Amino acid sequence: MPTIGWFEILIVVAIAIIVLGPKDFPIMLKKVGSWIGTAKKYINNIQSEVSNIDLEENKIEEKKEKKDES
Repeated sequence: MPTIGWFEILIVVAIAIIVLGPKDFPIMLKKVGSWIGTAKKYINNIQSEVSNIDLEENKIEEKKEKKDES
């Protein structure tokens, strides 16, 4: 998987400033930051739900094993 270095980020920022202009660039950064924050919240929520499902399945399996041993 390719990595993005500081030079590539600098080029993207420079192009964004040229295209958007210096006045709109900070506004766009705020929007992109909020989108990234929202995406991280959704991903964390999904990960926690999957972990909870896995834990519940393990508990159910342990209960079945205990019943089978008895």
